[in-house]
Amino acid sequence: MQKIYDDADAALDGLLRDDMLIAAGGFGLCGIPELLLAAIERSKVGGLTFASNNAGVDDFGIGILLASRQVKKMMSSYVGENAEFMRQFIEGELEVEFNPQGTLAERMRAGGAGIAGFYTKTGVGTQIAEGKETKEFDGETYVLERGIKADLAIVKAWKADETGNLVFRKTARNFNVPAAMCGKTCVVEVEEIVPTGSLDPDQIHLPGVFVHRLIQGEHEKRIEKTTTRKKEEA
Repeated sequence: MQKIYDDADAALDGLLRDDMLIAAGGFGLCGIPELLLAAIERSKVGGLTFASNNAGVDDFGIGILLASRQVKKMMSSYVGENAEFMRQFIEGELEVEFNPQGTLAERMRAGGAGIAGFYTKTGVGTQIAEGKETKEFDGETYVLERGIKADLAIVKAWKADETGNLVFRKTARNFNVPAAMCGKTCVVEVEEIVPTGSLDPDQIHLPGVFVHRLIQGEHEKRIEKTTTRKKEEA
């Protein structure tokens, strides 16, 4: 099976449609599948629901799709630093389903593992648990959370071999792995594609069986927060 495509537009060809549920990797500004998100913007599909740790910033990541009004719902944990997200949410133009960060990651992982739902203590007694089934285990209350099965997963990795085995860099690994697992189809962008067999099997973070399409591209190296020390006077 040939998995390598020339660019993001080619890799998404035939996969996009209105009203899709898309799982997107990324943690802060790390590991955002920026090339694939830009291709989705160019496609003009709309009514999208995104399951993602964050909504990017105003001019980067999912933020560009919020600006183009292609997103109708966000399933997220952290949505700060995005003025357009805030405006749409306050004005009632965007549906938001907040998830505790670990719960969202586990919902993705569970969906990819074929687990329909799981019980967790996180969120019990808060708005997170409203309308959800609860159950007692060993005298403590747990809330039922559903696994996420996305129509499409888009992720960014550091390296891939030609069969789609992936290696991530540090924090970028956090949400990209579960996002990749829960998509019916998974499209990945990487900084480098290496020959099959050149990656150490013990260092592979996601097996190629989860990856359907693959591109290599140039990526921005953004810093989320720049902190500098004041220059000391002589």
